Amino acid sequence: MANWQWFHRLGSPKWLLGKLDRWTPWLLFAGLLLFGAASVWGLAFVPPDYKQGNSFRIIYIHVPFAVVSLAAYYAMAIAGAVGLIWRMKVADMAMRSIAPVGAAFTALALVTGAIWGKPTWGAYWVWQDARLTSMLVLFFLYMGVLALYDAYRERSSGSRAAALVALVGTVNVPIIYKSVDWWSSLHQPASIKFTEASTIDAQMLQPLLLAIVGCYLLFAALVIAQLRVQIVLGENRSQWLGDHAVNRTA
Repeated sequence: MANWQWFHRLGSPKWLLGKLDRWTPWLLFAGLLLFGAASVWGLAFVPPDYKQGNSFRIIYIHVPFAVVSLAAYYAMAIAGAVGLIWRMKVADMAMRSIAPVGAAFTALALVTGAIWGKPTWGAYWVWQDARLTSMLVLFFLYMGVLALYDAYRERSSGSRAAALVALVGTVNVPIIYKSVDWWSSLHQPASIKFTEASTIDAQMLQPLLLAIVGCYLLFAALVIAQLRVQIVLGENRSQWLGDHAVNRTA
Protein backbone atom coordinates (compact mmCIF):
# COMPACT_ATOMS: atom_id res chain seq x y z
CA MET A 1 0.00 0.00 0.00
CA ALA A 2 2.89 2.34 0.77
CA ASN A 3 4.07 2.07 -2.84
CA TRP A 4 0.79 3.68 -3.98
CA GLN A 5 0.92 6.50 -1.44
CA TRP A 6 2.22 8.94 -4.06
CA PHE A 7 -0.79 8.16 -6.27
CA HIS A 8 -3.26 8.93 -3.50
CA ARG A 9 -1.41 12.14 -2.66
CA LEU A 10 -1.72 13.29 -6.27
CA GLY A 11 -5.46 12.94 -5.84
CA SER A 12 -5.45 15.41 -2.93
CA PRO A 13 -5.95 19.03 -4.13
CA LYS A 14 -4.60 20.34 -0.81
CA TRP A 15 -1.34 18.36 -0.99
CA LEU A 16 -0.87 19.03 -4.70
CA LEU A 17 -1.45 22.78 -4.48
CA GLY A 18 1.43 23.14 -2.05
CA LYS A 19 3.75 21.32 -4.45
CA LEU A 20 2.62 23.31 -7.49
CA ASP A 21 3.57 26.59 -5.84
CA ARG A 22 7.16 25.34 -5.59
CA TRP A 23 7.55 23.82 -9.06
CA THR A 24 6.08 26.49 -11.31
CA PRO A 25 8.77 29.23 -11.16
CA TRP A 26 11.64 26.77 -11.57
CA LEU A 27 10.07 25.01 -14.54
CA LEU A 28 9.18 28.31 -16.17
CA PHE A 29 12.67 29.74 -15.70
CA ALA A 30 14.39 26.57 -16.96
CA GLY A 31 12.04 26.30 -19.94
CA LEU A 32 12.51 29.92 -21.01
CA LEU A 33 16.28 29.65 -20.57
CA LEU A 34 16.67 26.44 -22.60
CA PHE A 35 14.18 27.36 -25.31
CA GLY A 36 15.61 30.87 -25.64
CA ALA A 37 19.20 29.61 -25.81
CA ALA A 38 18.29 26.92 -28.36
CA SER A 39 16.38 29.44 -30.51
CA VAL A 40 19.32 31.86 -30.58
CA TRP A 41 21.71 28.98 -31.28
CA GLY A 42 19.61 27.61 -34.12
CA LEU A 43 18.50 30.91 -35.65
CA ALA A 44 21.84 32.70 -35.51
CA PHE A 45 24.72 30.21 -35.38
CA VAL A 46 23.72 27.04 -37.26
CA PRO A 47 24.76 27.07 -40.94
CA PRO A 48 22.05 27.29 -43.63
CA ASP A 49 20.54 24.11 -45.04
CA TYR A 50 21.98 23.10 -48.41
CA LYS A 51 18.50 22.86 -49.95
CA GLN A 52 16.23 25.20 -48.00
CA GLY A 53 18.75 27.86 -47.09
CA ASN A 54 17.80 29.93 -44.06
CA SER A 55 14.08 29.12 -44.24
CA PHE A 56 14.74 25.79 -42.48
CA ARG A 57 15.57 27.66 -39.25
CA ILE A 58 11.89 27.82 -38.32
CA ILE A 59 12.22 24.18 -37.26
CA TYR A 60 13.67 25.44 -33.97
CA ILE A 61 10.23 26.87 -33.20
CA HIS A 62 7.92 24.66 -35.28
CA VAL A 63 9.23 21.21 -34.36
CA PRO A 64 9.33 21.65 -30.56
CA PHE A 65 5.74 22.88 -30.45
CA ALA A 66 4.60 20.09 -32.78
CA VAL A 67 6.37 17.37 -30.76
CA VAL A 68 5.07 18.60 -27.42
CA SER A 69 1.51 19.04 -28.72
CA LEU A 70 1.40 15.33 -29.62
CA ALA A 71 2.81 14.21 -26.26
CA ALA A 72 0.44 16.61 -24.49
CA TYR A 73 -2.55 14.93 -26.08
CA TYR A 74 -1.51 11.57 -24.67
CA ALA A 75 -1.03 13.18 -21.24
CA MET A 76 -4.51 14.69 -21.46
CA ALA A 77 -6.03 11.35 -22.47
CA ILE A 78 -4.27 9.57 -19.59
CA ALA A 79 -5.60 12.16 -17.16
CA GLY A 80 -9.06 11.62 -18.63
CA ALA A 81 -8.76 7.86 -18.22
CA VAL A 82 -7.66 8.22 -14.58
CA GLY A 83 -10.63 10.50 -13.96
CA LEU A 84 -13.03 8.00 -15.52
CA ILE A 85 -11.66 4.96 -13.70
CA TRP A 86 -10.77 6.31 -10.25
CA ARG A 87 -13.09 9.37 -10.15
CA MET A 88 -10.20 11.63 -9.17
CA LYS A 89 -11.10 15.31 -9.25
CA VAL A 90 -7.47 16.29 -9.74
CA ALA A 91 -7.25 14.11 -12.87
CA ASP A 92 -10.27 15.91 -14.36
CA MET A 93 -8.66 19.24 -13.47
CA ALA A 94 -5.41 18.12 -15.10
CA MET A 95 -7.25 17.21 -18.30
CA ARG A 96 -8.91 20.64 -18.30
CA SER A 97 -5.53 22.29 -17.66
CA ILE A 98 -3.67 20.46 -20.43
CA ALA A 99 -6.29 21.14 -23.12
CA PRO A 100 -5.79 24.93 -23.57
CA VAL A 101 -2.00 24.67 -23.44
CA GLY A 102 -2.03 21.76 -25.91
CA ALA A 103 -4.38 23.69 -28.20
CA ALA A 104 -2.10 26.75 -28.09
CA PHE A 105 0.99 24.67 -28.87
CA THR A 106 -0.84 22.95 -31.74
CA ALA A 107 -1.94 26.31 -33.12
CA LEU A 108 1.67 27.56 -32.98
CA ALA A 109 2.82 24.40 -34.78
CA LEU A 110 0.20 24.95 -37.49
CA VAL A 111 1.07 28.63 -37.96
CA THR A 112 4.83 28.11 -38.04
CA GLY A 113 4.35 25.14 -40.36
CA ALA A 114 2.35 27.30 -42.75
CA ILE A 115 5.06 29.97 -42.66
CA TRP A 116 7.64 27.29 -43.42
CA GLY A 117 5.48 25.82 -46.18
CA LYS A 118 5.22 29.00 -48.24
CA PRO A 119 8.89 29.21 -49.34
CA THR A 120 9.29 25.41 -49.32
CA TRP A 121 6.12 24.25 -51.14
CA GLY A 122 4.90 27.53 -52.62
CA ALA A 123 1.72 27.49 -50.50
CA TYR A 124 0.81 28.15 -46.88
CA TRP A 125 -1.65 25.26 -46.75
CA VAL A 126 -2.36 22.15 -48.83
CA TRP A 127 -5.47 20.24 -47.81
CA GLN A 128 -4.27 17.07 -49.54
CA ASP A 129 -1.29 16.85 -47.17
CA ALA A 130 -2.19 14.23 -44.55
CA ARG A 131 0.02 15.63 -41.79
CA LEU A 132 -1.35 19.14 -42.08
CA THR A 133 -4.94 17.93 -42.03
CA SER A 134 -4.41 15.51 -39.12
CA MET A 135 -2.67 18.25 -37.10
CA LEU A 136 -5.69 20.47 -37.69
CA VAL A 137 -7.89 17.61 -36.42
CA LEU A 138 -5.69 17.50 -33.31
CA PHE A 139 -6.39 21.18 -32.70
CA PHE A 140 -10.13 20.60 -33.04
CA LEU A 141 -9.91 17.67 -30.60
CA TYR A 142 -8.28 19.89 -28.01
CA MET A 143 -10.98 22.51 -28.52
CA GLY A 144 -13.66 19.82 -28.33
CA VAL A 145 -12.37 18.65 -24.96
CA LEU A 146 -12.47 22.23 -23.69
CA ALA A 147 -15.98 22.79 -25.03
CA LEU A 148 -17.39 19.57 -23.56
CA TYR A 149 -15.77 20.11 -20.17
CA ASP A 150 -17.61 23.41 -19.76
CA ALA A 151 -20.80 22.50 -21.65
CA TYR A 152 -22.61 20.70 -18.80
CA ARG A 153 -24.14 22.19 -15.69
CA GLU A 154 -22.65 19.39 -13.62
CA ARG A 155 -18.88 19.37 -13.96
CA SER A 156 -18.68 15.60 -13.50
CA SER A 157 -20.79 15.04 -16.63
CA GLY A 158 -18.64 17.42 -18.65
CA SER A 159 -15.48 15.74 -17.40
CA ARG A 160 -16.72 12.29 -18.46
CA ALA A 161 -17.76 13.50 -21.93
CA ALA A 162 -14.44 15.32 -22.42
CA ALA A 163 -12.47 12.28 -21.23
CA LEU A 164 -14.24 10.01 -23.72
CA VAL A 165 -13.45 12.40 -26.60
CA ALA A 166 -9.83 12.63 -25.44
CA LEU A 167 -9.48 8.84 -25.35
CA VAL A 168 -11.11 8.31 -28.75
CA GLY A 169 -8.94 11.05 -30.23
CA THR A 170 -5.71 9.25 -29.35
CA VAL A 171 -6.03 7.30 -32.62
CA ASN A 172 -5.18 10.55 -34.42
CA VAL A 173 -1.72 10.88 -32.83
CA PRO A 174 -0.07 7.86 -34.53
CA ILE A 175 -1.80 8.94 -37.76
CA ILE A 176 -0.05 12.31 -37.50
CA TYR A 177 3.30 10.68 -36.83
CA LYS A 178 3.09 8.05 -39.58
CA SER A 179 1.17 10.11 -42.15
CA VAL A 180 4.32 11.01 -44.10
CA ASP A 181 5.15 7.29 -44.42
CA TRP A 182 1.65 5.99 -45.14
CA TRP A 183 0.56 8.54 -47.75
CA SER A 184 2.13 10.69 -50.43
CA SER A 185 2.85 13.96 -48.67
CA LEU A 186 4.50 17.31 -49.28
CA HIS A 187 5.69 17.25 -45.71
CA GLN A 188 9.20 15.89 -45.29
CA PRO A 189 9.69 12.60 -43.37
CA ALA A 190 10.77 12.68 -39.74
CA SER A 191 14.37 13.85 -39.33
CA ILE A 192 14.70 12.67 -35.71
CA LYS A 193 14.36 8.89 -35.44
CA PHE A 194 14.53 6.58 -32.43
CA THR A 195 15.17 3.26 -34.19
CA GLU A 196 17.80 4.42 -36.66
CA ALA A 197 20.24 7.24 -37.28
CA SER A 198 18.70 10.71 -37.61
CA THR A 199 18.90 12.31 -41.03
CA ILE A 200 19.64 15.78 -39.67
CA ASP A 201 23.23 16.95 -39.22
CA ALA A 202 24.53 16.91 -35.64
CA GLN A 203 25.22 20.64 -35.49
CA MET A 204 21.60 21.28 -36.50
CA LEU A 205 20.22 18.52 -34.28
CA GLN A 206 21.79 19.65 -31.00
CA PRO A 207 19.97 23.00 -30.67
CA LEU A 208 16.77 21.33 -31.88
CA LEU A 209 16.88 18.75 -29.08
CA LEU A 210 17.61 21.52 -26.59
CA ALA A 211 14.62 23.47 -27.88
CA ILE A 212 12.38 20.41 -27.50
CA VAL A 213 13.47 19.94 -23.87
CA GLY A 214 12.87 23.64 -23.20
CA CYS A 215 9.45 23.42 -24.81
CA TYR A 216 8.52 20.45 -22.60
CA LEU A 217 9.50 22.45 -19.52
CA LEU A 218 7.47 25.45 -20.69
CA PHE A 219 4.51 23.16 -21.29
CA ALA A 220 4.83 21.72 -17.78
CA ALA A 221 5.02 25.20 -16.22
CA LEU A 222 1.96 26.45 -18.13
CA VAL A 223 -0.08 23.34 -17.32
CA ILE A 224 0.84 23.60 -13.64
CA ALA A 225 -0.24 27.25 -13.62
CA GLN A 226 -3.54 26.22 -15.23
CA LEU A 227 -3.96 23.37 -12.77
CA ARG A 228 -3.46 25.70 -9.86
CA VAL A 229 -6.29 27.88 -11.17
CA GLN A 230 -8.54 24.83 -11.59
CA ILE A 231 -7.85 23.67 -8.02
CA VAL A 232 -8.63 27.12 -6.62
CA LEU A 233 -11.87 27.31 -8.62
CA GLY A 234 -12.90 23.78 -7.73
CA GLU A 235 -12.09 24.05 -4.02
CA ASN A 236 -13.16 27.67 -3.45
CA ARG A 237 -15.50 26.66 -0.62
CA SER A 238 -12.92 24.58 1.25
CA GLN A 239 -11.57 25.87 4.54
CA TRP A 240 -8.06 24.61 3.81
CA LEU A 241 -7.85 26.86 0.74
CA GLY A 242 -8.28 29.96 2.86
CA ASP A 243 -5.62 28.72 5.26
CA HIS A 244 -3.30 28.07 2.31
CA ALA A 245 -3.72 31.63 1.04
CA VAL A 246 -2.99 33.02 4.50
CA ASN A 247 0.16 30.91 4.78
CA ARG A 248 1.43 32.11 1.39
CA THR A 249 1.02 35.78 2.30
CA ALA A 250 2.39 35.39 5.82
